[in-house]
Amino acid sequence: MINYTEIAKNLIIPDGNFIDGAFQQAQNGATFETRNPYDGVVIGTVPASTTVDVDTAVASGRAAFESGVWSDMHPSDRKTILSRFSDIIMENLQELAVLEALDSGKPITDCLEIDVPETATCIRWHGEAQDKLYDQIAPSSPDGLGLIVREPIGVVAAVLPWNFPLMMMAWKIGPALATGNSVIVKPAEQTSLTALRLASLANEAGVPPGVLNVVTGFGPDVGEPMGRHMDVDALTFTGSTKTGRRFMEYSAQSNMKEICLEMGGKSAAVILSDAQDIDRIASIQANAIFWNMGENCTANSRIIVHTDHYDALTQAMKEQVSEWQLGNQLDPKTRNGPLISAEHFQKVTDLVESGKSQGGRVVCGGEGEDGLIYKPTIFADVTVDMEIFQEEIFGPVVGITKANGDDEAIALANQSKYGLAATLYTSNISKAHRYARKLKAGTVGVNTYSEGEISTPFGGHKASGFGGRDNGIHAHEQYTDLKTIWIDLNT
Repeated sequence: MINYTEIAKNLIIPDGNFIDGAFQQAQNGATFETRNPYDGVVIGTVPASTTVDVDTAVASGRAAFESGVWSDMHPSDRKTILSRFSDIIMENLQELAVLEALDSGKPITDCLEIDVPETATCIRWHGEAQDKLYDQIAPSSPDGLGLIVREPIGVVAAVLPWNFPLMMMAWKIGPALATGNSVIVKPAEQTSLTALRLASLANEAGVPPGVLNVVTGFGPDVGEPMGRHMDVDALTFTGSTKTGRRFMEYSAQSNMKEICLEMGGKSAAVILSDAQDIDRIASIQANAIFWNMGENCTANSRIIVHTDHYDALTQAMKEQVSEWQLGNQLDPKTRNGPLISAEHFQKVTDLVESGKSQGGRVVCGGEGEDGLIYKPTIFADVTVDMEIFQEEIFGPVVGITKANGDDEAIALANQSKYGLAATLYTSNISKAHRYARKLKAGTVGVNTYSEGEISTPFGGHKASGFGGRDNGIHAHEQYTDLKTIWIDLNT
């Protein structure tokens, strides 16, 4: 059996920003520690960058873009390089998986089987797609020719979350690079290491210096300067709704850069009266909320179930929890590692305590274990006025709410400021179509928990999304500008 703890001891830890094809320290020399959330041990140090480092990275990206070394490259040649990049990611599967698990607390098995392979797949998919997309010719009179073309937007800033560091980076840089842009990445300060390593692998694959830069640091020092930068043409962000609003303000206060936001969620699973196989549903829903410690924006943290299935579903969910092993994220048997930080652990704890005080019944869990491990927690008797029904917990906590009818269940699901994802269980095909349309969410899984796949656009409604989508061909649109070229054929 592979000893991932031993692999972790021998990792080469990136310790500089990746700018213009090379690692370099922040210009002020400042650094901060990144720690293993399981035991608090320092993994390494990374630059505590500031505005001057952002300026350097943006200038490098702009110079590369204007040179045409990437932006003017034939799409087929960009495809070849991105395919090679994908191959190199998989060649470094174990290293990237261990680095990701160590830095974020994600179970090593998930990193090996999901996060790293899907990162590679995303890069390849967008690269493969780009030389198969055609521009358009407008219908016009014989005297003119209207060409409708898409061009790369320029310099793109990508601000990443800490819950899926590698995958979210791929979701941003895949379409942005495929369409010919330069990209400046700010990883979350809690999880900077794999972003730095990924950038160096891109360089190894043949992505030219300056086309992909990574600057580490804190929001006010790096994220805000990116949002306000006059030479950044577009910014894509995944994270909280509160921070997403700030990026819209920064855009308005600077150069009106394009903004694409994928933000918070409070996703509901709706179990209708005719749903079948409650044990299967409970198994799916346990994964939907407890996977990745519940640190997932689409996690079904609300289950709204018809009264006929309420008791059976609650009991089946409780039985599912007993199968989840908690502990060291580098143990292949672990299904839930630690939460990302002490600050986040306290947030989850506070929301659980509010659920108890407001009348929720704890079926299981409801407390932490050693370190930053939080037990999978199930609340029953949750009502719409409770904080745990309305607020994103971003931890392994689910609330079960009773509905007296199918229409009431849908109405309860829609009583949220968020609209990222939802799940619907029914054995009636007409209900599946009708109620899926009524759920106010960007993605609806029917009889399964799903975010779709790389070919389907991902994003939310209401406070969950703005300005574009990740994944699918639709993701290319926010990284390009539409241009009309009109040619007079009489001259």
